[in-house]
Amino acid sequence: MTMRWTAALSILALIGATPAAAQDHVARPFEGGSVTLIVGVDGANRFSDWSAGATYGGQIGYDWQRNGLVVGVEGELTGSSNRQCSVRYSTSGGNSSLCVTTGRDAYVGGRLGTPIGGATLLYGKAGYTNVEQTFAARQTTSGTVDGFRLGAGVEHHISDRTTLKAEYRYANYAGSYDRHQAVVGLGFRF
Repeated sequence: MTMRWTAALSILALIGATPAAAQDHVARPFEGGSVTLIVGVDGANRFSDWSAGATYGGQIGYDWQRNGLVVGVEGELTGSSNRQCSVRYSTSGGNSSLCVTTGRDAYVGGRLGTPIGGATLLYGKAGYTNVEQTFAARQTTSGTVDGFRLGAGVEHHISDRTTLKAEYRYANYAGSYDRHQAVVGLGFRF
């Protein structure tokens, strides 16, 4: 008998809390967890030469909205089609080229923003990034490089739990090269 009453009271408490949670979401639309699918343009500057490709992947995050500010943490895993080949040295048989292919990019960082008009968020971001690269000349080797990322963006609610975002990001990897990305994302808040 006690178990039934406990279950019934728990269900009633959950039903009673649901409208409060919905009201809280309306008051703070950028608070809570999110998952975002990302696609965009990826430009890299290596050896004073530019190359471009596509970037694609996903992001997870959590935001807190208080007193006109949004503070959040996020993690991201993306891939890239960026590949760059340059003539770098001469051999007895002629010139040879070095090709660098960008692989996965792992990012963790934070963001700080301010809502405008209730459904739109302007934000800046900063964090740590680690990219994998493959070098091909006479032999193929691969490795990772650490760096930092800075960015700015805008996120807009297109429905109660769905957002669109546009973002510019700059990353520098241990002084060896830098990247510029322009991405768009489709996000789902929960």
